[in-house]
Amino acid sequence: MQNKSLFDPVTLGPHQLRNRVVLPALTRQRSDQPGNVPNDLMALYYRQRASAGFMVTEGTQIEPRGQGYAWTPGIHSQEQIAGWRRVTEAVHAEGGVIFAQLWHVGRVSHSALQPDGAAPVAPSALQALNVKAFIETAPGAGTLVLPSAPRALSGAEAGEMVGLYAQAARNALDAGFDGVEIHAANGYLVNQFISSHANTRTDDYGGSLQNRLRFLREVVAAVAAVVGPERMGVRFSPLFTSTDDERVYLGFVEDDPQQTYLEAVKVLEQAGVAYLSIAEADWENAPEMPVTFRRAVRAAFSGRIMYAGGYTAERAAALLDAKLADLVAFGRTFIANPDLPARLANGWPLNAVDAGSLYGGTERGFTDYPTYSQADSAAFTRKAA
Repeated sequence: MQNKSLFDPVTLGPHQLRNRVVLPALTRQRSDQPGNVPNDLMALYYRQRASAGFMVTEGTQIEPRGQGYAWTPGIHSQEQIAGWRRVTEAVHAEGGVIFAQLWHVGRVSHSALQPDGAAPVAPSALQALNVKAFIETAPGAGTLVLPSAPRALSGAEAGEMVGLYAQAARNALDAGFDGVEIHAANGYLVNQFISSHANTRTDDYGGSLQNRLRFLREVVAAVAAVVGPERMGVRFSPLFTSTDDERVYLGFVEDDPQQTYLEAVKVLEQAGVAYLSIAEADWENAPEMPVTFRRAVRAAFSGRIMYAGGYTAERAAALLDAKLADLVAFGRTFIANPDLPARLANGWPLNAVDAGSLYGGTERGFTDYPTYSQADSAAFTRKAA
């Protein structure tokens, strides 16, 4: 039996969560085409995992220019809103809680994904060179490509983009979501504004750290005005490693990560945001996030704190017991184990994830993973971590 704290209930704004095990945002690329519309297969996928304390959808682009990968869902058209409504209804039928992750990739895109083949938009006209976009080359088939060179948003356009986040939040409420998460991590648009490596602007959105945080501050305020700060979270990905580490394929290593992200956390604290989600480096032998940073985050933020990054039940329990986190997200483990909370609570063996079916495809590797009671083949299971 694992440590009880992982399975204690906890409040999140107005929501009473049954446990502290979270399904985080995980790109799966299964939306219907054309139109990037959520479908019944996606509704089943989320419904299967509704025993989580709560779930965050895969990244969901707030507008057509926000897409960087083929087949990812949006939340800017009426068809998409209707598709997401089927998802939320399926989750609520199981007593689950689900938030929509509001996503804009900024410069991490390709002209093939952009309206009229235009250049992607970004804080500055700096091409992303250490990451790939994903474009469709034939129905159901695609390839990784270097992102196209972006154009810089004007100051007025940056303000308009804030409004698009607010509209996406309204759309999420219309679709029946319980809240929203702003994707401000992994080198995407909000993160691009924050980072001096992607933001070389000289107007009010660039230069000093406080100016680079302006876009985040405005997006948080605009979304909070729509959904209420008690129904929203924000995701960051602070990295504490070498800038020339080839595994840092998304996100930025700031000159002073602790100062940058503690100031960003203060933005959330001042807004009264319900939770902060921190995505850690999760590759093999990745550097540990400094305990001093975790403690400083806890001291600076009074809402719920969630971490994600290759966690086992034991590591999660230790973080909770140390009172450095309130929630822990499990990514690929939750993909492969729709009944993950029960498996962790009982020490049951875990299904192994099928890496070849993570992105795009059909029900294979998406909705066909068995629960523990259904598992009847050693091919689906591995010894619990």
